[in-house]
Amino acid sequence: MWRRRGLFAALSLLMLTLLSGCNLVVFNPESPQARQLTDLINWSLVWIGLIVVVVLIMFIVFVWKYRDRPGREVNYDPDEDGNMKVEIAWTVIPLIIITLLLVPTIKVLFDLEEIPEGYEDKEPIEIHVTSADWKWIFSYPEQNIETVNYVNIPVDTPIVFKLTSASTQQSFWVPSLSGQKYTMPNMSVDLIIVAEREGSYLGMNTNFNGEHYRDMQFEVLAMSQKEFDQWVEDVHNEAPELTKEEYARILEPSVLGQRLTYSSTHLEFIDHAQYNSGSEKFVDTEQYLMDHEYPGKIFNEYEPESHAANVTTDEHGGGHGGH
Repeated sequence: MWRRRGLFAALSLLMLTLLSGCNLVVFNPESPQARQLTDLINWSLVWIGLIVVVVLIMFIVFVWKYRDRPGREVNYDPDEDGNMKVEIAWTVIPLIIITLLLVPTIKVLFDLEEIPEGYEDKEPIEIHVTSADWKWIFSYPEQNIETVNYVNIPVDTPIVFKLTSASTQQSFWVPSLSGQKYTMPNMSVDLIIVAEREGSYLGMNTNFNGEHYRDMQFEVLAMSQKEFDQWVEDVHNEAPELTKEEYARILEPSVLGQRLTYSSTHLEFIDHAQYNSGSEKFVDTEQYLMDHEYPGKIFNEYEPESHAANVTTDEHGGGHGGH
């Protein structure tokens, strides 16, 4: 198995030598789901490579064999019927190739929707992910913690990300740990991951949704269960609670450039995944121009205090801290 996987990876990387300037983090998986996707990519690239090689060889052979030469006589019959064997071949061969690509793709897509093998008996941690221009908001309902632009998870534990959006559609992707899924308002999409090694992993938005979509990045920090439990305790001892007023400010289109941590979540007063959730109470739709005709201008003219005043103030303070 490992020798075959190594062969596929070697052939895939050989095909990508011309793309050596690109970041090939997808070929360095750190989770069962990412490994399945990498194997699928390698399998697809091998077949694509074989097709390219065969087509190039046939092209060279046909050009050379059937080139026009002095003294060459050709019997051309415009009413000649097709060759049944050739027609069957160029119909059956593509069907075989499509089947070889389709079957493992469908299998992987279904597998990604389940807890990975070997982790079925472990209790998963549920984390709600809310996207907004241009930041990521992570809510831990069981731990009653909310973070912005970073998420801490324990290793060897299934994590169920429940993806939604408070505004525009974005794309949630952690290349080393999972595939990509979209976040959309008024609905929830599940993404399951298991980090098998402690470390820091880059997450990003790959959907164009305005001027700063490329800055919409976050960190996934995988740590031991003991460190995770200590972090949860530290947050409740040191971080402030999240208020409605503070949450409304977070949702304003902006690049925060910092991490925020709260000892409560916005799920207490709104869940953007619910139909008619009331997101308009926290999001000023005038800021989210569909065509982004004047990126930045309308944001600068907007007065956050006037919108925050429309949001019912929580009894707690609106400060924040970073961990």
